[in-house]
Amino acid sequence: MPTEAGPTGPAGPASGALLLCRAVPGAVAPVARLLREPVQLLRAGDEWSVLVPEGGPWRDGGEPVDRVVTGWATALAVGAPWPVLALWWDADHAAFLLASGFRRPVGFVWLASGVPVGEDEALRTFAARVGLDPVLDVGALDQLAKPDSAADAGSRLRGLLAVLARVGVSLPPGLAPGEPAERLREAAARRPDSLPVAWPVRRDEVAERDTLGHSRLGPWMPWTGDPRARALALAQVAAGVPLLAWGLRRRSGGWVAAGGLLLANGTLGLAYGLMYPRD
Repeated sequence: MPTEAGPTGPAGPASGALLLCRAVPGAVAPVARLLREPVQLLRAGDEWSVLVPEGGPWRDGGEPVDRVVTGWATALAVGAPWPVLALWWDADHAAFLLASGFRRPVGFVWLASGVPVGEDEALRTFAARVGLDPVLDVGALDQLAKPDSAADAGSRLRGLLAVLARVGVSLPPGLAPGEPAERLREAAARRPDSLPVAWPVRRDEVAERDTLGHSRLGPWMPWTGDPRARALALAQVAAGVPLLAWGLRRRSGGWVAAGGLLLANGTLGLAYGLMYPRD
């Protein structure tokens, strides 16, 4: 069952989040639109993309930012064949969480003052999953888990991104951890390569979908009719139902959105396969 990084209250105006996906924007857009949250999608390195959400659930609905973002990251990672790294912060905490397939998410939390409250083992598991060097890079990560009177939560996340640069992560200018969601989205929207993604799908995203069908991720997409796409759709439905039920019991908008995303995406994939069977 999903776990939470720690107890938080309602998110304040300084709350924000970034979702890093280890895939190119063309592969991320078809899945990201199912979040039903307006986001800006940009490249964040040769093999990475970043989603900058508007943040409605925590700005308007009073939902804790960590719960919302954890649900989004988990749903995106289960619904696609690439991992998702979520960075989030509010007035009291900052943290990261890595979601990858059906494996248990792993993350680390700092207080606003920069005091670490996570476990060192989580950093080592994280390093292994993203492919960091087990000696040099893990040593750099270990520094983020040690007390440092000169470091606050924002500098901890910037330190994490500095280590992730070794696996190709490069955030566009203006997307700095610690900024409120509205300011991040405005900065992302000003970028010439920024792609707004929302529900429903737009015509230019349909063109991207067709391009994606010819990529190495194509067989996993529902419109291909590939057996792997049907297997992924079944897995999404199987994961979405308990997540949705758990979110409803907890009255958690983030987990309800995650379960609903998986259930909707899986159902659409299965329906597409039935309506348009492969020749």
